[in-house]
Amino acid sequence: MAYDYDLLIVEVEDGVATVTLNRPPLNPLNADLFLQIGKCAEELTLDERVRAVVITGGEKNFAAGADIKEMVEQGAVEISRFIGIAQESFTKVEDIPKPVIAAINGFALGGGCELAITCDFRFAHENAKIGQPEILLGIIPGAGGTQRLPRLIGPAKAKEMIYSGRFYSAQECLEMGLVQKVVTGDESVIEYAKKVAAKYAAGPAVALAMAKRAINKGMECSIEEGLVIEAQGIALCFASEDQKIGMRTFLAEGPGKAKFVGR
Repeated sequence: MAYDYDLLIVEVEDGVATVTLNRPPLNPLNADLFLQIGKCAEELTLDERVRAVVITGGEKNFAAGADIKEMVEQGAVEISRFIGIAQESFTKVEDIPKPVIAAINGFALGGGCELAITCDFRFAHENAKIGQPEILLGIIPGAGGTQRLPRLIGPAKAKEMIYSGRFYSAQECLEMGLVQKVVTGDESVIEYAKKVAAKYAAGPAVALAMAKRAINKGMECSIEEGLVIEAQGIALCFASEDQKIGMRTFLAEGPGKAKFVGR
């Protein structure tokens, strides 16, 4: 994969792709960046070298929201196109069939928060400020915030975040389940995320993809339909080399000893 972008920096090492937003210092999300994020998600999905992904905005900020300068004079038709691009791109990130971790420094606001919640996990430095402040601009979240946030933290807490527009600390987000880890002091949240991603990258790729699909799609349908998705997923696992490696190693050596190959 080329990963030839001007607004993203993509580095692949030992099965982990680190994707860094590249519109410093605040990484505002304009149409071009949304398009590049979506295209990058497609490439990450297809790249067999990549078995886990870290998305970050760098050491200072994640992303401080959509580019207001680009949006302010748009009408309903224009903003519908803009939001359509944003939603489609973020759905492609959510659908990457590999573990995806957001590593958050500084501001993750509006579209930045919405990008983070497309990921499987969110790790934040204690300096992080996370929120959906669109209401303060007289609008609502448009890149998935009103839909993914309630599914993640519950409707009441999501309404509180969206109605108030306030910025939440990393610790508050940890307590509400919006982030899974807060790092402190001089510890790098990006390096921590890479270490965790490396563990997933060494896991059974097909099984991880099937688990992610079953959970994500199962949240959107009845339990009966979800069980069908689950059954399809486990059946596909039995078409993988890793299933044979995992089960045969378990019988010969016990649990946790398998060396998976990602196929």
